[in-house]
Amino acid sequence: MSKQIKLANPRGFCAGVDRAIDIVNKALDKFGSPVYVKHEVVHNKFVVEDLKNRGAVFVEEIDEVPDNSLVIFSAHGVSKKVEETTKLRKLEYFDATCPLVTKVHMEVIRNARANNDIILIGHEGHPEVEGTMGRHINNQSSNIFLVQDEEEASSIVIEKPDQLAIVTQTTLSVDDTKSIIDILKTRFPNINIPKKDDICYATQNRQDAVKQLALESDFMIVVGSSNSSNSNRLQELSEKCGCKSVLIDSFDDLELSDLEGRQKIAITAGASAPESRVQEIAMAVKDYIGAEITEHGIDEEDIYFKLPPALR
Repeated sequence: MSKQIKLANPRGFCAGVDRAIDIVNKALDKFGSPVYVKHEVVHNKFVVEDLKNRGAVFVEEIDEVPDNSLVIFSAHGVSKKVEETTKLRKLEYFDATCPLVTKVHMEVIRNARANNDIILIGHEGHPEVEGTMGRHINNQSSNIFLVQDEEEASSIVIEKPDQLAIVTQTTLSVDDTKSIIDILKTRFPNINIPKKDDICYATQNRQDAVKQLALESDFMIVVGSSNSSNSNRLQELSEKCGCKSVLIDSFDDLELSDLEGRQKIAITAGASAPESRVQEIAMAVKDYIGAEITEHGIDEEDIYFKLPPALR
């Protein structure tokens, strides 16, 4: 039996990541270096290193940005306080927040103004969660709560169950989010759930592709950085489907013993992983085990998010 390497479709960069990276690159082209970026613009170490080499400076706090500088907010979004501090300091800025994350921000603001309590399903400490929590209007009639798992969904105490809404981090596992929402719906039957799922199209599509490939493969390589939420979810999903999986940035990160005896290897990539890394890893695996590379599935994504007018 010939050995096979199947590349998942769709994989890699999504529209939000493309837009965020383009914003940094075009800002560097137009204004020169340095350009300051609040947090890693996307969670991929190779993308970040490339932008650093071009003159981008990544900071965690706006206080680290010198006066009269240009700053860019990462694709994960920022809190209202960060945006207000930037404006108060009269810093020039571009907002590279993914429009799908901005949509969640608007849901939080709308529900707070309606005096609803809000449950945010997400991972504590993730910059998207911090930004979304920080978009909640300080309102004595509205609170926002973070729920991370089924246990917390089962135990959270809500004082206004009839005035309650759900929003979610955009890069979570579709299946895990559904199980949490099911618990909350059972406990709070009148909870308001967005008509359109907050899980982004790219997260959903990449997880669907992994589910199918995991059933046909005996080993899954997920290309992405360890701090990438959506990449981690792809690895977890593959394992849940019974396919051994690893998350790596480069071929050098791979334990070669994991390739021994494998006949059907699948490769996918998180939404912040460059296609160049996928191809480099695929070719290295091919050379090591002697396998044929084929594409699996069809990439029908054609979504594009516009750049800010000043950078078009």
